[in-house]
Amino acid sequence: MKQGFIKVAAATPDIRVADVEYNTEKICEGIAAAVSEQAKIVVFPELCITGYTCGDLFTQEVLLKEARTALYRIAAFTEDKDILVFVGVPISVDGELYNVAAALNRGEVLGLTTKTFLPNYGEFYEMRQFTPGPKTAREILFEGNRIPFGPQILFQAAGMEELVVSAEICEDVWSPIPPSIRSAMEGAVIIVNCSASDETIGKDHYRRELIQGQSARLIAGYVYANAGEGESTTDLVFGGHNLITENGAVLKEAERFRNDIIYSEIDIYKLLGERRKNTTFKILDERCLIRVSFHVEIEKTTLSRQFPKHPFVPANESERERRCEEIFTIQAMGLKKRLAHTQAKSAVVGISGGLDSTLALLVTARAFDMLGWDKKRIIAVTMPCFGTTDRTYQNACKMTVQLGAQLREVQIAEAVRVHFRDIGHDPEDHSVTYENAQARERTQVLMDIANETNGMVIGTGDMSELALGWATYNGDHMSMYGVNASVPKTLVRHLVKYAADATKDENLKTVLYDVLDTPVSPELLPPKDGNIAQKTEDLVGPYELHDFYLYYMVRFGYEPSKIYRLALETFEDSYDSATILKWLQTFLRRFFSQQFKRSCLPDGPKVGTVALSPRGDWRMPSDACVGSWMKELAESDWRGTARA
Repeated sequence: MKQGFIKVAAATPDIRVADVEYNTEKICEGIAAAVSEQAKIVVFPELCITGYTCGDLFTQEVLLKEARTALYRIAAFTEDKDILVFVGVPISVDGELYNVAAALNRGEVLGLTTKTFLPNYGEFYEMRQFTPGPKTAREILFEGNRIPFGPQILFQAAGMEELVVSAEICEDVWSPIPPSIRSAMEGAVIIVNCSASDETIGKDHYRRELIQGQSARLIAGYVYANAGEGESTTDLVFGGHNLITENGAVLKEAERFRNDIIYSEIDIYKLLGERRKNTTFKILDERCLIRVSFHVEIEKTTLSRQFPKHPFVPANESERERRCEEIFTIQAMGLKKRLAHTQAKSAVVGISGGLDSTLALLVTARAFDMLGWDKKRIIAVTMPCFGTTDRTYQNACKMTVQLGAQLREVQIAEAVRVHFRDIGHDPEDHSVTYENAQARERTQVLMDIANETNGMVIGTGDMSELALGWATYNGDHMSMYGVNASVPKTLVRHLVKYAADATKDENLKTVLYDVLDTPVSPELLPPKDGNIAQKTEDLVGPYELHDFYLYYMVRFGYEPSKIYRLALETFEDSYDSATILKWLQTFLRRFFSQQFKRSCLPDGPKVGTVALSPRGDWRMPSDACVGSWMKELAESDWRGTARA
């Protein structure tokens, strides 16, 4: 539970219809199994103590009494167990029969959540035996104890008050206004559902989308436990289709037609962070729901869920291709509008033969196609200087020609030497002045060519460089429209590959593949034996690590020790712990110290959920201190869990 990870379970036990004793044993076995896996919440199906398909047997006193006795037997079984249990049971109150999800913890029945919406259509006839739950919860006398009874009861963890859980039952989530909406609006961050949803053709797809959608709408975790084999097959078959979702993502899904228990870890701190940022998700000030405390130990959660190495890049190939096409379109549409609005006569792109400028040129070409403009109005400028290699120079020239753009070459070495003389800089001193003078000279050339041709300079820098501040202020940092401003480096590579795979021009394809094989470099230091001497990732660290850090820090607000922990588990086959720590510390220092560059960014289109525009997603003071973040990381135990 430390760092917000709550291990949850959705269990479908073997049952026998109306065999309460057998079902109780199997439920207890499921609880024991969940405890052994360190789950803190386990959810069982609707009416599973008796079986959902008992029909008119629910009117029999013998079954109801046995179910109530079994409920307390199961509660007693939890007395020495560190877990919150939700189990379906029929309960008679004041002469009415209710379909209930009982919450059990540390030997006690904490509350009885009633089903609000009873299906009475198709194969369902619940209103024949059951009464809809009351509109609001109240306390009732139950086996000598006063406990909450009704809908939308909130169960709140003692010692971890952010963990608030609420239950609903099957049809409730299929209704137009599920009870979980109010629960979430009063603070529930995990919703559980005790369900008995039968299988018909295609229903599993709808069910999955429904649970995904509800978790997304509520910015919550959702644990859905469904009835399975053992229910009566007189008319229906139940598949045990269990689901664990988090804010629209399926974390775990059971194999249908097989009784099983599934586990995953819901990150409630991530969900709470999302809620804080979402101004349309309002936690109600006027609260009326009953809150009940439960107790579970706060300890490190062993993770079974995986975190992608490249969170900005879909792992599925077809989804990745779809994403690349959509991003290209967004970038090109943004540029198209700007070119048309400014009545530009040209677009000027500094082309180096590297990934970023290649992507910018490809986007510019697409925007011109959308406008129906002659691509000869695209002026691709190559500006060789001290660090330029023949490989990148040739690639820049070839791709410009193949795309039908106009190629200009401006040798800037002499202009930079004159500048060195003007400011008294020794050309043999290959310091940051040596490097940045070249970058600023290139930007001056581009700006002046744009003035000369009544055009605009298209920025090439990507979001990963902006996050690290790996750009020369008023050099490559500046443009008139930055098409790559919200595209991370790991995604830039896939966009260029997508373009290479899609083109029918074999010459262009060859050039693009060679660009993909070229080391990332600003090429500001002299080559060694004709090869690139300055490799960016040797200097600031691997971009796949930095993009991982960027995603989880900006998108979800994770603390550094949590990011470190996830990186250790995700990149264990690629980097050792010292390397991961070193570059995380670098990322934090640079992210804070280089905000001043992001505070004055040119316009550029947002393409994903993470962006650093000072006018939109990321508004940060340029003089903010990194100390608290570095301290939090330093005080962790290097296994990703902060010391108590």
